[in-house]
Amino acid sequence: MATLDQKTFSKLRKLYIIALSLIALSVVASQVLVRKFLNDQTADSTVINIAGRQRMLSQKITKEALLLTRPGNSAKIQALQDSLSATRTLWHNSHLALQNGSDSLHIPAVNTARINQLFDQINPYFESVYAASAQLLSAENTTDVTSLGALNTILANEAPFLRLMDRIVNQYQYEADAKIERLRTLEVLLMGLTLLLLLAEFIFIFWPTAKAVRTGMFDLITAERKAQKMARDADALAESKEKLLWEYQALSQAMDRTLFFVRTDLNGNILHAGDPFIKLFKPKNLETQSRLSDVISTHEPEKQRLEQLLNEHKRTGWQGEISATPKEGNRRYFEMSLLPFLKHKENHQLLIIFIDITKRKEAHDEIERLTKSHFEERISQQKNVSRQIIENQEREQNRIARDLHDGIGQMLTGLKFTLESIDLKDPEKAQAKITHLKNLSLDIIKGIRTATFNLTPPELTDHGLIPALAKLTKELSNLTGKHIQLHNKTDFNLRLDSLVEINTYRITQEAINNALKYAGSKIIMVSVRHSKSMLSINIDDDGKGFDPSGIDLENREGGGMGMTFMHERMNYINGRLFVNSEPGKGTRIVLNIPID
Repeated sequence: MATLDQKTFSKLRKLYIIALSLIALSVVASQVLVRKFLNDQTADSTVINIAGRQRMLSQKITKEALLLTRPGNSAKIQALQDSLSATRTLWHNSHLALQNGSDSLHIPAVNTARINQLFDQINPYFESVYAASAQLLSAENTTDVTSLGALNTILANEAPFLRLMDRIVNQYQYEADAKIERLRTLEVLLMGLTLLLLLAEFIFIFWPTAKAVRTGMFDLITAERKAQKMARDADALAESKEKLLWEYQALSQAMDRTLFFVRTDLNGNILHAGDPFIKLFKPKNLETQSRLSDVISTHEPEKQRLEQLLNEHKRTGWQGEISATPKEGNRRYFEMSLLPFLKHKENHQLLIIFIDITKRKEAHDEIERLTKSHFEERISQQKNVSRQIIENQEREQNRIARDLHDGIGQMLTGLKFTLESIDLKDPEKAQAKITHLKNLSLDIIKGIRTATFNLTPPELTDHGLIPALAKLTKELSNLTGKHIQLHNKTDFNLRLDSLVEINTYRITQEAINNALKYAGSKIIMVSVRHSKSMLSINIDDDGKGFDPSGIDLENREGGGMGMTFMHERMNYINGRLFVNSEPGKGTRIVLNIPID
């Protein structure tokens, strides 16, 4: 029994040793497989991250190519070309590393047949974008036809490259997930074997071992997931940091090259200045803490003014206009913005931005000078027009007096002699003379009406503008035998200010008289339209027309003075007058009068 026990014990010991060896072997195998899988997963994570980054880099190349070919971007060409060159190199190296492997990037040189097939499809698009970007980098003029053609090549190949790269990334992810599934299957098999051994050994060895293995596996999986998450977060953080650094450097370079600014301490000592500031004021050495007032001006009053502004507003900020006289050049005027800020803890500084308004100020002074000159010229012109109006009134009064004396006076004298020569004893001759007296009386009445027609009609005062214009057109049509008509197309019947009505009447009267006197018109149409805010009167004639640009408003001959009076009257009532005419095609005069 003892022997059996010894044999059993020996046998059991062997079984225990075998069981423990199997367990140890399974644990070792599990550890080896897990370690190998972790290494593979690290490589897979790197490959997936780099493959994903390829999409970002291709979009970055496209963006920088667009910026390079944009007109007006010459100040940033070098920076964009440097950035495009760096992006292009990283993109190319990563693309080759994904296909051929890279020790420096920890990328294995083994790809599946499916991934190799996808790379064979994407390579033509990659080569096209890579060659087109090289053409952009070597171009002397990034906005010429060749560069635009290269840009179009990049734009045409970017979309298919992104689609195929998405498929490659998905394939890498799919293969990584497959590895995880295989590991899980293997883990189940090893766990089953371990459980069988533990079942054979019962609770003495396998139960604690199983718990330890399960705990260890769970910890390994958790650690793996944490490691993957940390790797992704680290890549994202590094990428964001690199992007922010690049944007900060680009912004700083752009500010230095384009913005007219200077940065000082609270005492006015220059710490940094932009290129436009250095180009204009040419400070000798900014590292020796030159004072701002000494750099921008050589005149003491200007220096004292700037020092006073800095002392009074270094904590609150200020914006206004200053003058400065550089050592080399004339006085300049600037709009200055004083902005205090805290760069570091207890490190207060001032950002001072200048806008050169010298040309604007000079233009403003020139406008004031021209305005004064124009005002004086306008006063002189008004005096001249007033003098001509008075002279014209005197001539009109003399003409009326001459017409009354030469026409109506002679006809009245003839009427008197005819009356005195009537002999009632000779009825036949008396009847002939009476008939002649009737005709002569009609001529006298017509002459009086013609002589007095230019005076203010009572219809204008009693009934308004439209009845007065209707009477004017009718009377002139009867007196001259011409076809003169008024068309009130919108039935305008409002009363206007008396000055507006009389001036509008006189302008219309002058336009009709000019058409009769100078244009030889046979048909004259006066059209009236109105809206809520505007009254419009058109005077159209079929006369010989003229060139409006050839009319000298200062010349009294040929109706020029009449046009002057028409413009002056229209300006007086805040209206507008337009003349449209061509030789041989008649004339249209448009009056636009505002209705309050």
